[in-house]
Amino acid sequence: MNPPCGLFADDMSAEISPELPDHASIMEVRLQAQEEEIILLKSSLADALRRIHVHDQLLPLIKLFLDACQPKPRGSVTLLLCVTSFLCCVVLRQGKANLFSIKMFIRGRPITMYIPSNIQNYEDLRMEPPSQRLELDWVYGYRGRDCRANLYFLPSGEAVYFIACVVVLYHINNRTQRHYRKHTDCVRCLTLHPDKVRVASGQTAGVDKDGKALQACVHIWDSTTLVTLQQIGLGTFQRGVGSVAFSCADSGTFLCVIDDSNEHMLSVWDCNKGTKHAEVKSTNEAVFAVEFNPSDSTNIITCGRSHVYFWTLSVRLSRMDGWMDGWMDKYKKPKFIQCFVFSLTGDVLTGDSEGNILTWGKSAADVKTLGKGAKETLQIMRQTKAHEGSVFTLCTLQGSALLSGGGKDRKIIRWSADLAPERECEIPEKFGAVRTIADVDDEELLVGTTRNAILRGTFSDGFVAIVQGHVDEMWGLATHPSQNIFLTCGHDRQVCLWNTEEHQLDWCINLEVGEYGLCADFCPNGSVVSVGLSTGRWMVLDLLTQDVISDSTDGNEQLSVIRYSPDGSFLAVGSHDNFIYIYNVTENGRRYSRFGKCNGHSSFITHLDWSTDGKHIMSNSGDYEILYWDIAAGCKLLRNRFESKDREWASYTCVLGFHVMGVWLEGSDGTDINALCRSHSERIVAVADDFCKVHLFQYPCPKPKAPSHRYEGHGSHVTNVCFTHCDSHLLSMGGKDMCILQWRVVANFYLFLAFFCNDNNRSLFYSIFNTFFYIILPFLPPSPSNFNAFSVYFFSTFKTFTALIKPFHHFST
Repeated sequence: MNPPCGLFADDMSAEISPELPDHASIMEVRLQAQEEEIILLKSSLADALRRIHVHDQLLPLIKLFLDACQPKPRGSVTLLLCVTSFLCCVVLRQGKANLFSIKMFIRGRPITMYIPSNIQNYEDLRMEPPSQRLELDWVYGYRGRDCRANLYFLPSGEAVYFIACVVVLYHINNRTQRHYRKHTDCVRCLTLHPDKVRVASGQTAGVDKDGKALQACVHIWDSTTLVTLQQIGLGTFQRGVGSVAFSCADSGTFLCVIDDSNEHMLSVWDCNKGTKHAEVKSTNEAVFAVEFNPSDSTNIITCGRSHVYFWTLSVRLSRMDGWMDGWMDKYKKPKFIQCFVFSLTGDVLTGDSEGNILTWGKSAADVKTLGKGAKETLQIMRQTKAHEGSVFTLCTLQGSALLSGGGKDRKIIRWSADLAPERECEIPEKFGAVRTIADVDDEELLVGTTRNAILRGTFSDGFVAIVQGHVDEMWGLATHPSQNIFLTCGHDRQVCLWNTEEHQLDWCINLEVGEYGLCADFCPNGSVVSVGLSTGRWMVLDLLTQDVISDSTDGNEQLSVIRYSPDGSFLAVGSHDNFIYIYNVTENGRRYSRFGKCNGHSSFITHLDWSTDGKHIMSNSGDYEILYWDIAAGCKLLRNRFESKDREWASYTCVLGFHVMGVWLEGSDGTDINALCRSHSERIVAVADDFCKVHLFQYPCPKPKAPSHRYEGHGSHVTNVCFTHCDSHLLSMGGKDMCILQWRVVANFYLFLAFFCNDNNRSLFYSIFNTFFYIILPFLPPSPSNFNAFSVYFFSTFKTFTALIKPFHHFST
């Protein structure tokens, strides 16, 4: 279980034991299966009740028909004709509906879709992938909550860190991002090569959509070109990679890796060959860090829960003595050794959960304790009280100075070579504890925090956030109707407003303890935004002041969807109590009064959309129902869904419907798609699935197995997607990966231009172009000199053109 927001247990491990998540995940799967079975049983019962209701309505008419067929006075002929006509109409209407409908099946349940009148021949429809594509534009967030040693500063002026499946290279002065995206699951660890160019990053194993385990590995890649140089240990590491480190004394020849298996296997690899040099079981306890001795690549240190081990690498790995019961007579044994560094004198400095910095040095072996033949060993030489609570990170500076980062006290302290405190500062409470520190220029620092923020600053000037993100699972996402801003909310009780142009957080508010946001929508006038909460309460926020200008409560179950009508005169609130609550909206979105309630779903509401005229609603529920409502007529349920087949919708977020039937894969269980969003141009639809993928389909896509473009980057189920007001960007939100990805929507033509806007690609094409025409030149009239002048002129003109068009190539729609 995650700790409450704002609280940080000092003895809390950054690495949770692997057995617990496995057992918890199995129980979650079983519980989810049971809930789905209950939903199906409820839906079957609702279908049976509806059939009984229709039977009860027809039974009196059939009885009248039979009575009219008996020999009676001439006046009863009129009654016979009327009843016969009515029954014929019922039969003909049902037959017509079946003629113009198709069915899809989810978990064995048939869902009828009615074909719109403008589609003459459904079978002749051709599904093509959309001409638009997505390019990753920006990544919001940083994974500092449960990872450590994951922030480095490159000579290029970029900070390198990770979140979800993406390693981000963020230029701290230019405020630009580049992305390494070759990982197939969540990145867990990171280290920098001694040459300050190569990077190694390790990922978790994960599972595919069928539950089959994927393989963990380590990627070694070039931070300048983003080219993968080596893939280490594919299929070797169990569950994932927890820690990695390059050797320093031999210029980074070896890479040390610790996996997430029960034994936390410690292996050493040749970076150039990609082969394993040695391997050994390290410990059954959690391991937090591993490093080579910077002056001797045969010495390796690991630390974690209740241990710090010193290893010797020769033909095989062997453990040196150093953590003994005898040392506890003088020093209290800490529960966690959180981090360590090497001093210039060769000593090892460790930070622990008691707030101490321990100095380890070589000393003669204690024959009484270790036995005869024992040589020198590492012993604790000194203990220095550094922080209140845990010491989460240690960082050495030029000139032998040391930095330490605290947990409970949130302090960064600079120490002299003899561990005398020189300077200190405290980071703001809202950012959490210090997770890791990266040195920029011996004065300026980058600080990663436990609340997923990266701070930049100095001891004298203080620290400001340059990267921020959510700290728990996210679900609520809404884009502004006319500005380049969007709002997010999630289980961390934060409601955040982001700017897509500046790529930064505009403001953030915290909700009351015990409730969190799950859905949101902007009023069409753009001045207020409504947020639905987990307690059944919803509130309206003023965008400028962040004040709550209205709030109300509908039921006591969580709200799953909230949506304004196109003209802003109504607000629909979908709840897990199976109702849709409708409110009148007046005074430019500042006053709300209950208008009615839509009652008819047999399971919780999942999605809803308004018609373009603002009079009708289409809704989906947890048991895969599609219902239509006439709001203007008093929230009346439209039982004849055939009559709604030609209705136009102002938005399309319902995951079940004729126009988006093709987004479902064969054999889907109904929970595989979490959200979808149609673009404002009504040309494409984006889909968020349960397998960490974002899909882009053409709209409409009413045929099964419709082709799509698929995009990776999230490390958890994608909970929501939404287009910006001008369709220039798509925003996707991960669940437990706490990551927001901003995608640029580009057309194929602009992708062609974007390709040539890159100097490397353009130079390559120029070389191929030149070589090709020099080969066929003898067969052409012009002379080589004339052709060369022409080619140079052509490409210089093309370079100028692409440079001019590059800033505008994202306007694809």
